[in-house]
Amino acid sequence: MRERKYSQFKIGETVVYPKHGVGEITKIESMKLSNIKSKFYVVKMEQAKLIIRVPLEKQQKVGLRKISSKKKIEEVYNILKSKPKIRRIMWSRRAQEYETKIYSGDPTKIAEVIRDLLRKNSQPEQSYSERQMFQMALERLAREVAAVEKTDYFQSTEKIEIILYNK
Repeated sequence: MRERKYSQFKIGETVVYPKHGVGEITKIESMKLSNIKSKFYVVKMEQAKLIIRVPLEKQQKVGLRKISSKKKIEEVYNILKSKPKIRRIMWSRRAQEYETKIYSGDPTKIAEVIRDLLRKNSQPEQSYSERQMFQMALERLAREVAAVEKTDYFQSTEKIEIILYNK
């Protein structure tokens, strides 16, 4: 049997795993599970103190991808500057949609969640679950922005907040 070439990421490369956010490939290892030998990316998720092993043949299926381009981050900033879309549907339904967008790993979808959940001081108070969802989306986006712009998480969070509160 011919071995297929899956490896598109290098050790030390920063990647995005949609369900958990930004991580770094620390090594590529072989493991044998019930007589089947597989190769795995070992991805260290710094923010969650988590190590994830992604089988090389499943990288597309789980959505493992390179970090976004600077052009994509510019798109994200434009979404953050745009007017929020107010949806008059039940929170549980909106929460489901927001969660789907966050876990998609797509920075433009995550930016839409942040934009739509933002509450300025003049607006009514958010519920606990809205604040939690907003924070989760903000953290995800800030970590990817930090990786793309080669800054740290706090600087990228500050940059996003400046864009949000000064539109």
